[in-house]
This record gives sequence, C-alpha cells and structure tokens, in this order.
Amino acid sequence: MSANSKQTFNVGVIGVSGYTGLELLKMLSYHASFNLVYVANSEGGTTVDALHPSLKTICALEVKKADANECAKLCDLVFLALPHKTSMAFVKPLIKKGVKVVDFSADYRLTQEVYEEYYCPHTDVDNLKNVVYGLPELFRDKIKNASLIANPGCFPTSAILGLLPFMEVRVKHTPIIIDAKTGVSGAGKKLSEVTHFVNVNDNLFAYNPFVHRHAPEIAQKLGIDFDEINFVPHLVPLTRGMISSIYIQVDEEIDALEMLKEYYKSEPSVRIFENPVDMKNVAGTNFCDLYVKQKGSILFISSAIDNLMRGASSQAVVNANIMMGIRELSGVPDIAYVP
Repeated sequence: MSANSKQTFNVGVIGVSGYTGLELLKMLSYHASFNLVYVANSEGGTTVDALHPSLKTICALEVKKADANECAKLCDLVFLALPHKTSMAFVKPLIKKGVKVVDFSADYRLTQEVYEEYYCPHTDVDNLKNVVYGLPELFRDKIKNASLIANPGCFPTSAILGLLPFMEVRVKHTPIIIDAKTGVSGAGKKLSEVTHFVNVNDNLFAYNPFVHRHAPEIAQKLGIDFDEINFVPHLVPLTRGMISSIYIQVDEEIDALEMLKEYYKSEPSVRIFENPVDMKNVAGTNFCDLYVKQKGSILFISSAIDNLMRGASSQAVVNANIMMGIRELSGVPDIAYVP
C-alpha cells in the first residue's frame, strides 16, 4: 500500500485509563487513517469523556471491559497500553486472529531469559520469534512487515537514540554512563509512597541505580553486555518529560557533532542542536532532541524526549503508521506544547 493511500483502518485501544492511554486517544481521535472503534479497560462501564474529561466533545465512545475476541471482530489494529504480564494475555489471541498489535508493555522487548529475570514467567514465548522492536530509526524496514511491535520503553528510547551514532567509535568495553531524569507521569497513575505529592514535590532522587530493568533493554538493542551499561534513573518533580545525560569514551579524532548530524540527517523525528537541549521543547511531540559535547576522548550526549509521547504513545502511532503503509507521522503532533 502506498503512503498516499486513502484507505482507513479500524483500530482499538485496550488500556485507556492511564496517561499513555489518554495521549493515544488524543491522537487517534483526529487521525485521518485510523477509525477508533473499540476502547477498553479492566472494568468498562463508562465512556471515554467520563474517564478523561479533557476529551469531552471529542470522544464519547463506550469503554468496554477488555475482551480480546470482541476486539478482534472489530479491529484491524490494536494498541495495548497495558502493564507487563497483562499484555501477553491479549497479544496471543489477537495475533492468532490476524489482528496487528502495538504493545506498550515490556512483554516482548527482551529475550525470554532476560525478561523472566527482570519481570515474570513468559506465557507467550512463540510470539517472541515474530516481534519487531519499535524504534523506527533502527528497525523501520522490519516494522513495515511486522504484525507485532514491542513499543520501546521511555528510558531506552532516549538512551539508545543518543548512543547509536557513536557505537562504532566507542572504545569497546568501556563503561557507558546514563544519568536519566523523568517526570512523575512515567510511574503511571497508580499512587505509591514514592510518587505521593508530598514526597515528590521540591525533591529529586535516584531509584534502582544500576539494576533498573530498562538497563538490559538498552544493552540488548545496542548489542553489548549488560555490565557495560551503568544506568541511574532519577525522579524529578515534573509532570512529563525526560532527559538523559550520557557519557562514553571514544576515539579522540572524531568530530562528534558532524557524526550526529550525518547519522540522523534523514530522520524526521530527531533534531540536532548545537546548544544543550531541554524537555520543554519536546513536550507533546514525537521529537528526540540531541546535543553532543566532546572533551578529548569523552563524549557528553544529551537526549530529551516527552516520556508519554516519544517514550510511549506517539512512537506507538508512528509504528502503527509504518505497519499499515501510511505516512509515518500521520496524526502525530509536531509543535511542542508549552504551558
């Protein structure tokens, strides 16, 4: 199918209650080629505009209690904005019935061995052989022919995009240090002691240093040993956004800025800056903004994304567009939201 095709596709979203579900609904409500026909969560019994008042007058679809068989009868493509373990129960029957799936969870991002070490037993091992990791800059051609996309995690998206241009000139087996900071929406809607307002407000702290489960995802997609990744995430008192400060050792003779520009010269969702990047300029968009500074053999790479968009929902829409043979950035905002 050509990128100019006028064909439309019926799509569904399972997992509409969370922050990423809301961002996805915003885009799908105006998408020219995707006809939103099925929305669901674990309970049902409401409507989209009652669940998300910001969508009043925009979308009033009934929110169903999630049922894979009912969904498969209506949809060509389904987005699963679900937590790990939950997604597997829906992917298996949907794929079996010929429905294409973009999965937000970690269930299909890793090898079985690594997944089970960091998450839980895997109940759909067969589909691990057919999944494509949904980072277009790395796997665009494979995404075109995929039936199942593992939408990348937000931290891995930011880190991998920053590191990719320099992996060939990195001094092998030297440490990669990733100091990443994310807004509180990255923790999801479920309240915990860590994300309670009183704890987060006027505060900043690291969590799961060196052992965060996004670290092996970064290592796998870069094709390096997990021990080479030194990843420390931080929670900051912001609603949304993510910035990764990355440090690696490289050959001193390179021109890092020119390498970065050359690597991404044809990529519409990556922007290169000659001054340090910030989170506000990517808010509400699919952009990843990158900056690099070299000091001898040390590179500092700064990578900024919106954790709910490029780190989840807008990247999922881009992956779906590529899968369905339509314009890659259809339905994706390209102007930053600045409150």
